[in-house]
Amino acid sequence: MTVLLAALYVVNYADKAVLGIIAQPLARELGLTSAQVGLVGSMFFLAFTIGGFFAGVINRYTSLRWALLILAAAWSVVMLPLVLAASMTVLLISRMLLGLTEGPSTALVHTAAYSWHPPVKRGLPSAFVGGAASVAKIALAPALAYITIEMGWRAAIVSLTVLGAVWMVVWMLTWTEGPYTKKVASVSGDIQPEATEPSVPWSRILLSRTFVSCSILIMAIYALSTVVLTWLPSYFEVGLGYSALQAGSMFALPSVLGLVLMLSAGTITDRLLQRGATSRALRIVLPATGVLVGGVVLVFLPQIGTPALAVATVSVGYACVAATVPLLNSAISELCPPQQTAGTMGMFLAIMAIGGLIAPYMTGVMVDNATTKAEGYAQAFQLIGVIGAVAAIIVVIFANPERDKARIRGL
Repeated sequence: MTVLLAALYVVNYADKAVLGIIAQPLARELGLTSAQVGLVGSMFFLAFTIGGFFAGVINRYTSLRWALLILAAAWSVVMLPLVLAASMTVLLISRMLLGLTEGPSTALVHTAAYSWHPPVKRGLPSAFVGGAASVAKIALAPALAYITIEMGWRAAIVSLTVLGAVWMVVWMLTWTEGPYTKKVASVSGDIQPEATEPSVPWSRILLSRTFVSCSILIMAIYALSTVVLTWLPSYFEVGLGYSALQAGSMFALPSVLGLVLMLSAGTITDRLLQRGATSRALRIVLPATGVLVGGVVLVFLPQIGTPALAVATVSVGYACVAATVPLLNSAISELCPPQQTAGTMGMFLAIMAIGGLIAPYMTGVMVDNATTKAEGYAQAFQLIGVIGAVAAIIVVIFANPERDKARIRGL
């Protein structure tokens, strides 16, 4: 079931990443500036943020089975109008509709995955779901780049619609909800559902120091992720001089290392938690350290003149940062009673998306106004690295899941 949800996230992230793959041929056909492409990226994440706030409502009134099916169907078709009538307006509206329908899905996917795993074992499944973003870049980005070069950017969009339809068929044939949710009344076998707990006021969860400080950090992390999704192939192609196919294929490089770190961290932290290690150490201090290291690495990017070394620097910096997301998600899921997981994760991930509201557009503006495009891209990555490092320090100072879980639940 977790792999099935991870597969949905692969499709989800491929739909996000396709703009980065087709950005240059689309810009040439429509006569778009870098700032306009960046604006489209930022408006996607504005809609994504708004959509994320509806995750709790959707989970309350609709089963996970139907909610995720409907959302997957919606985001599989909203980009098709661009295939039929390409323009800046259609591109903007299509990407905003995609963001609106993808917004609630992130929290619902995590809620569905967590329904099969108790809190102390959620690091690895979080890594599987989060790692699907890397799989999308590793497996699908080169394929989408090839399709774009050989058959045009429209074929890349259509191929993602087909992929979404295939996933929906498999989902309807196989999905069942797990025992670790209030909606499951009884379970057979040796799996025990979580004990029923009374709901708590949302203000206790959302104003806790762990939630607030982790929200600041996740926004910085997502700012980097959105710039990578929107601009990394363009940086490799027009900034560093690689071919379009090379740029699309190298899009996967940061994600290869990120996926290895993500799965390793999820496995190791779950085992250590079961042996008595604290959630603060493994799900707060460890990811904050990863973001701090990644941020420092990116700070030096503008000083690197060798294309291959620049690719390596971006890859290492992004991998260290992106690998931390599943651990932070697991930490946030600890704070609330199980029936409030979807709402809590929806709020957290919607706040996360705020990082994507400014970063893609800001990058486009910096590129348009820089001495060279390579310099503009490098300065944007540098700025995000500094912001991420500061946010990581804030989290280490203020976040403590065990302490805030007890306060929230009145223990």
